[in-house]
Amino acid sequence: MMFAERLRRLKQQLTAADVDFLALVPGPNLVYFTGLRMHLSERPIVALLPANDAPPILIAPAFEVGKASAELAWRTYSYADGTPYQAAFEAAANACDLHGKTIAVEPLGMRMMEWTLLSQAVRQLKHVFATELIAPLRMVKDATEVAKIRQAIALAESAFTRTLGHIRAGMTEREVAGVLMSHLLSAGAQSLLFEPLVQAGPNAANPHAHAGNRPLQRGDLVVIDFGAVVDGYGSDITRTIAIGEPDAEMRAVYEVVKAANAAGRAAARPGATGEAVDRAARAVIESAGYGPSFTHRTGHGLGLEGHEPPYMVRGETTILQPGMTFTVEPGIYLAGKGGVRIEDDVLITAEGSETLTTLTRELIIL
Repeated sequence: MMFAERLRRLKQQLTAADVDFLALVPGPNLVYFTGLRMHLSERPIVALLPANDAPPILIAPAFEVGKASAELAWRTYSYADGTPYQAAFEAAANACDLHGKTIAVEPLGMRMMEWTLLSQAVRQLKHVFATELIAPLRMVKDATEVAKIRQAIALAESAFTRTLGHIRAGMTEREVAGVLMSHLLSAGAQSLLFEPLVQAGPNAANPHAHAGNRPLQRGDLVVIDFGAVVDGYGSDITRTIAIGEPDAEMRAVYEVVKAANAAGRAAARPGATGEAVDRAARAVIESAGYGPSFTHRTGHGLGLEGHEPPYMVRGETTILQPGMTFTVEPGIYLAGKGGVRIEDDVLITAEGSETLTTLTRELIIL
């Protein structure tokens, strides 16, 4: 019933935009609307979800079509390994009268392989980008989705707390990441949202540097960015810790970022915009004189994807609504010295917002 309701709302979006089909490849959107979990590979897979009441269409390898739930009464067109893919696409185009239709495609998901096969099979194919059709549906999470995000957060926080007991000077960034990954998986994460980022000392001045072989040293600030996935939904958390007392400047930078994080979360409420959240956090950092050192947006939506709408960034005019989940993660990065980032996961509620992450924001000194 959940997928039937999601498809009903999708059909309304497609009809209003005068679009006949939404074309999806394996990924979060396909999971969201149909529950169908498949992997992108060298074998093309395309699902076509119609604006009318006809059943959805699936073009896939013969051994994969059995995954299609009978609940949605899929029309399936398959090919066997070693045979041309094009025949299955042409059969779907002819049987389902796709010719001359307008199809919405995922601009960040549809590959040239699938698009070329569709374009060759469908005469007079017209296309539009699907982002503005899908985003309003996925941005607002229902209670079940929020519960899964809460689980992913609780699991990640537990793993991080356990990891703290193992961190010591002399360990490499990579060793810390390995311990954290082990705890995330042993705690029950189905997968990791991404490989944990562990950046110590000067390396922390690069917001997205991968964990390397640099040993942790006394006085280092260490940025640790991590997330877990529970039933497809993720958490995304960053904490900055210290190996011994950091120097006075970096200690002060930490306090500025903590204040910016609090300001961003305080600005998150129904009726506000992502731009307003970004502006609130950024104003704290700019007033402290570190504006040029805050080099990324304040946050991003969180759900089936680690980065999804809405975004907490200048120019984001999407109105925040109850059920939206996103990160607030201001940071300051000083080349040659280090960096600080504090990232929390936030839920917009009817009354304002709830910070879902519970880890302390005070500097943890090991």
